[in-house]
Amino acid sequence: MEMMAAEVGLQQSSGFYCQQFPRVPRTSWTQNCIFPGLSKGFLRKSSLSMSSSAQFRSCHVPSINGGTMLKRKGIHVVSSDLASPGLAVELLDAWDDEYNGVIIDTECLPSSANAFASALLASLTNWKLKGKSGIWLKILSEQADLVPIAIQEGFDYHHAEPGYVMLTYWIPDEPCLLPGSPSHQIGIAGFVITDKKEVLVVKEKCPCSCSGVWKLPTGYINKYEDIFSGAVREVKEETGVDTIFQEMVAFRHAHRVAFEKSDLLFVCMLKPLSSDIIVDEKEIQDAKWMPLGEFIEQPFYQEDHMSRKMIEICTAAHEDRYDGFTAQQLISKLDGRVTYLYYKG
Repeated sequence: MEMMAAEVGLQQSSGFYCQQFPRVPRTSWTQNCIFPGLSKGFLRKSSLSMSSSAQFRSCHVPSINGGTMLKRKGIHVVSSDLASPGLAVELLDAWDDEYNGVIIDTECLPSSANAFASALLASLTNWKLKGKSGIWLKILSEQADLVPIAIQEGFDYHHAEPGYVMLTYWIPDEPCLLPGSPSHQIGIAGFVITDKKEVLVVKEKCPCSCSGVWKLPTGYINKYEDIFSGAVREVKEETGVDTIFQEMVAFRHAHRVAFEKSDLLFVCMLKPLSSDIIVDEKEIQDAKWMPLGEFIEQPFYQEDHMSRKMIEICTAAHEDRYDGFTAQQLISKLDGRVTYLYYKG
């Protein structure tokens, strides 16, 4: 669910959480293309015919029994006339997913626009005859000239990341059952308090509704980052203070935030392991340790009932009057992976 991929100078406040669009490093998924709800099946490849007017390149792909096998990487059509007699049209390289759909192989798309148009049209006809449902087509930035062709054939935009755009095509004459694009962004707030009841607070640089207010360190978790790890990292990056995760005390679910997406904010209790503050001037204006009473008595929190309630819950957790959720490593039978389950231990 993580999500937006551009630095935007727009900011919005939601509770005591100062919303800022995340800065995501440019990455391109050119290998192991896996989407939620999709998994690779075996490679399905078929050709209608071959002609001297087409030149083939090869690439190595995994075989069913392990290892690799050589296959044609795409078609470069010499003739620009798609209606030319004897013109060879080959189906796009693709594999079946487990939902009766098809995932087109991005790495083996034809290198010319007219060859792609012919292969796409022939492939769609073939998949319709086979009773397939959803078609997934990932097009890289360097293949951007293929996007208008796919749109013209009926593909829709699903989502985009730096380096690629994902398109889909739903074949059955019924409501589309393909999963929607990522709809949420995930943020964290770190509540760090000492035995003397001093809270680690920061002032944001942003000209938003919380400008000038001392607030908790907040931020977005990175791709493939656990919630509690993101909280520890954000506090360290903004203030230089080392912490350890104790428990998750609450979370807030808001809608229509950045880019009309929904937003989840997880409030984490962190125990300080150091006290020296080193302000990251690129992200925040200032940081300090503030007495809990002074912190919560700021006019902003007197008027913001949600933020005040969150701070009260964190205070109760610090005083052992409230139990939050701890993170425990468990293995899921669904995918065999070790992951974290948050619950009251």
